[in-house]
Amino acid sequence: MSTLTLRSVRKSYDDGAEVIKGVDLDIADGEFTVFVGPSGCGKSTLLRMIAGLEDISAGDIFIGGDCINDVPPAERGVAMVFQSYALYPHMTVAENMGFALKLAGQSKAQVKESVGRAAEILQITHLLERKPKALSGGQRQRVAIGRAIVRKPKVFLFDEPLSNLDAGLRVQMRIELSRLHAELGTTMIYVTHDQVEAMTLGDRIAVFNAGRIEQVGTPLALYEKPANQFVAGFLGSPRMNFIPCTAERSERDAVQLRMGQAGALRLPGTHLRVNGGELVLGIRPEHLQITQAGDGLAARVALLEHLGDSTIVHATLHGSEHTVALRVPADHTPLSTGDAVGLAPQPGRSLLFKPDGQALALH
Repeated sequence: MSTLTLRSVRKSYDDGAEVIKGVDLDIADGEFTVFVGPSGCGKSTLLRMIAGLEDISAGDIFIGGDCINDVPPAERGVAMVFQSYALYPHMTVAENMGFALKLAGQSKAQVKESVGRAAEILQITHLLERKPKALSGGQRQRVAIGRAIVRKPKVFLFDEPLSNLDAGLRVQMRIELSRLHAELGTTMIYVTHDQVEAMTLGDRIAVFNAGRIEQVGTPLALYEKPANQFVAGFLGSPRMNFIPCTAERSERDAVQLRMGQAGALRLPGTHLRVNGGELVLGIRPEHLQITQAGDGLAARVALLEHLGDSTIVHATLHGSEHTVALRVPADHTPLSTGDAVGLAPQPGRSLLFKPDGQALALH
């Protein structure tokens, strides 16, 4: 069993700074879990604590039911792939991949068999006799992953392994990693600040913020039902629009929200026991649509970003400097900077947040 369990895990440094503030998490055997969050949120530090490269200040870490707090890194049954490839330049690909097995005392035949099997999985058999300097960035990362595979770990740990690759290679390597996980079926934890990688790779995502986990769930669940504004704003590009508003009137099956001079919106199918309360309306750019001027929220086009398949429209709400973004098809009726437009959310696709950022349950 390669389950991973974290219980009240904390990390503090000598100067008193606490970077991991009590993390509880259960990762199932064979699950691909992604740690995502902004730089400095503690996700890489926690990964290094799992690997044994950072000490634990408090709490417990279990792999397969066994507490590994005091187990040396080499004996934890984990293999880590770093952002830097860290390949030995004087060794061939085969020698780099088999070096850990050689140090462990395995025979040449055993090392050759393990390296050959890993090379087949990663489709780099033809590169085994090359030196790292003769490889592309993507090939070097495959070698680094192969070096981890040959150790047959209980848990794979990936620390932003694609950050040094260009955009095209990153897409290709995301596909390779998904295929690798499907083939090996091993528990994998992947750290990234890239929400696209998180959404496309993870069975589940843990969203980190300031040393804590804000929410854990499947990519679709986090995208559609974020627990708070931080999660809602971090996942999605362009990010979700957050519009300050006031609940003017609550009905049995609707709520009316006032957005200052921009106007009011009636959200059907929504029941809130709130009248006159300050709220924040959350709408993703793809769920906000343009209406006729005078219908919906009054706004004016401030900027157009043409992406080929679609256009991102940035519009400023009337009577304020608050700008929202919406995505429209490339064949949408042409717009120009300065055009007066109306804005309205698609039915059932809005979220409401309390002033403290927590999501409100809409029913």
